Amino acid sequence: MLCSKPRFFFTLLLLFSLYYILTTIRPITISSSSQDPHHHPQLQEPSISHYSSLQEPSISHHSSLPEPSANQPSPSSSSSLSYFPLCPKNFTNYLPCHDPSTARQYSIERHYRRERHCPDSTHEKLRCLVPKPSGYKTPFPWPDSRSYTWFKNVPFKKLAEFKKTQNWIRLEGNRFVFPGGGTSFPGGVKDYVDVIMKVLPLASGSIRTVLDVGCGVASFGAFLLNYNILTMSIAPRDIHEAQVQFALERGLPAMLGVLSTYKLPYPSKSFDMVHCSRCLVNWTAYEGLYLMEVDRVLRPDGYWVLSGPPVTSMVKSKNQKRDLQKEMEKLNSVFRSLCWEKIAERYPVVIWRKLSNHLQCKHNLKALKFPGLCSSGDPDVAWYREMEPCITPLPNDNDTHKSLRRNWPERLNQTPQRIRTGSIHGVTISSFKADTKLWQRMVVYYDTKLKFLSNGKYRNIMDMNAVLGGFAAALIKYPVWVMNVVPFDLKPNTLGVVFDRGLIGTYMNWCEAFSTYPRTYDLIHANGVFSLYLDKCHMVDILLEMQRILRPKGAVIIRDRSDVLIKVKAITNRMRWHGIMYSEEDNGFDHGTILIVDNSVK
Repeated sequence: MLCSKPRFFFTLLLLFSLYYILTTIRPITISSSSQDPHHHPQLQEPSISHYSSLQEPSISHHSSLPEPSANQPSPSSSSSLSYFPLCPKNFTNYLPCHDPSTARQYSIERHYRRERHCPDSTHEKLRCLVPKPSGYKTPFPWPDSRSYTWFKNVPFKKLAEFKKTQNWIRLEGNRFVFPGGGTSFPGGVKDYVDVIMKVLPLASGSIRTVLDVGCGVASFGAFLLNYNILTMSIAPRDIHEAQVQFALERGLPAMLGVLSTYKLPYPSKSFDMVHCSRCLVNWTAYEGLYLMEVDRVLRPDGYWVLSGPPVTSMVKSKNQKRDLQKEMEKLNSVFRSLCWEKIAERYPVVIWRKLSNHLQCKHNLKALKFPGLCSSGDPDVAWYREMEPCITPLPNDNDTHKSLRRNWPERLNQTPQRIRTGSIHGVTISSFKADTKLWQRMVVYYDTKLKFLSNGKYRNIMDMNAVLGGFAAALIKYPVWVMNVVPFDLKPNTLGVVFDRGLIGTYMNWCEAFSTYPRTYDLIHANGVFSLYLDKCHMVDILLEMQRILRPKGAVIIRDRSDVLIKVKAITNRMRWHGIMYSEEDNGFDHGTILIVDNSVK
């Protein structure tokens, strides 16, 4: 019957052509309809953030792009590909899970609105390519990047203006300069660290991993690199605009993070030291809940360093000094309940030490308000888990040497305590050593294809599925650092092993966006990630997130099953990523096919 009506086909063809134009050529519109309750609103014009000189995205829903097909044309027919469009120009600093406009709908209680709040459905996710800002330049190579960044890459002046008297950052011509100052050390971080070194053995190798809460532009972590100390610098997105972005642009480990409602995304006993320099955290609030969280992530015999209020040595006003002394006493009371020991108090810092076990302090706490030991749950589980008002228990024995780790760098390849005790199910001493050797060979193979160890192009590296940290361990001799990501639901949970080796990382759900700014990683390594998430979310969204956080001339290494990589490559073609696939026969390893994308070669 239809064959007798050619007009029907002609009309159908016109409708299809119109649909193609609307969805492919202009997939993002700025209009919306609030009259039809069944109509999904399109992208709204981004509002202007109260603390940013650039417009920021205000997104509730995004226009739907056609779902990509797994059966895409081959690279030879690239002219027929439906490329992903660029996002609007004012999305250059798009943060899906830290959007200041959507955050306003959440409570300010305990700074909850500064937590992660991610789009929760495919319809709310942005499916376009985040653009680079006008005038963007390839960042300074390491180690020059520690001192200089291009203004056009992070075009925010407010921090330089707001902190100009504290010597954090200066704008000189077309670049930012980082003199090494800070709120508590305007004269320079060297003198500040010298005070700490009079108490703590920073150069001994016993302190390797540090958490810097409220990091500013990470000058403290930058200076600690002189002692082979690796610092995870965290700060929320707040009125001190883009401080974490500046840190990463400098080539320093950092991520968005806040002490608010949820546990920090790190396992227990992760850091050798935690540091706060005027980090604006009310440490005595909620009966010391935030300090209990610091206690959870701090290793036995680890150190907590505080500078700024309530340290009172240089305060001249009697009333102010009295108030700060009261606050200090409240702080000391919390530490007594945590069984911590104050080991030094000298301007501008106070230093406490966590004990190696709770056996000796329990007998002294009968007269104190003891918060109690956490009685249930795995202390390493920390992804979207609320903080608990209890103390994470330590081994109740006097043989403290059982839990001690070797100094750096010996601890890198030492079998971690969590493996020796069998607490990581399925991981043995022999499998740990085999994994270490495998990644040493794999990195050599990668370098034959990318030359990333010798050309100096890469500094910030992310491993999306780090497992035991073997990839990062194999890179340790080179001037790079690695953010070791362990999917939060991975069994067994291995992130504690990564930290035990003297490396850093975080938990993550790759169905969501990472807590970082766009263009913050030079190289992304994805080993088995897409197979892991096949039944959890669409690989398009994972790849677009990789594009968001990858620097414009960065590189990607993806290892996975060949059938999965064929689908991945079809999507990367639409992203204008020109990758090369290497089969198992080509690479000499029986652990999957490899797709390598080098965006510096076009």
